[in-house]
Amino acid sequence: MSQPQQSAIRNRLLKAMSPNDFSLIQPHLELVSTELRQSLIKPHEPVQQLYFPESGFGSITTSGTGIQVEVGIVGREGLVGAIPVLLGSDRTPHACFVQSPGEMLRIEPVALCDAASESVSLNRLLLRYIQVQFVQAAQTALANASYTLDVRLARWLVMCQDRLDGDDLQITHEFISIMLGVRRPSTTLAVQALEGQQLIRARRGRITILDREALTALADDSYGLPEAEYARLIEGA
Repeated sequence: MSQPQQSAIRNRLLKAMSPNDFSLIQPHLELVSTELRQSLIKPHEPVQQLYFPESGFGSITTSGTGIQVEVGIVGREGLVGAIPVLLGSDRTPHACFVQSPGEMLRIEPVALCDAASESVSLNRLLLRYIQVQFVQAAQTALANASYTLDVRLARWLVMCQDRLDGDDLQITHEFISIMLGVRRPSTTLAVQALEGQQLIRARRGRITILDREALTALADDSYGLPEAEYARLIEGA
């Protein structure tokens, strides 16, 4: 199998690496296809693989008694499984599964950690990405605590579109309920509210974004801080 070339890669974190840093992990990258709901990281179990998404994205969730809530999204801007492995652990209480199928570049944790140990600049870039993930999780907590459901849904849809090619998201109301941590009837009302404003079009198992600009305006400052932090720490590094 031919090695992926940095110039052809779509993952923004890989593209942000210096050529020398990329060369340290290039031999260990393997392109794999993913399926909807595929488990990438299992809670409380050793992390077997890390994933740089090329297309599609994963959802990081935490669970309590009878409830599952999304705490992060990882698409082609990032790395699935980064936090526990790069901070010296082999597992996490959080799960990560494929929310939108596509292709990902897989690497074994030991290969990435060895490369980060060899290069100060690579280690710094990866730790900066962890900072971005912490900011995203904190912003999600703020949104869940402070904003109405239609605003939270608008934020979530814009974040999903950031990681997709196009305006269509294959998703059910039930799945949105899990991601936002609310009951399905509340989700249905929020979807209908956005559809009534002609911001989205909802069909069975699919939502089409019609007006991203208006969705972003509705999301207000619940959206944008992690994205700005990424631009500052990763692409501005």
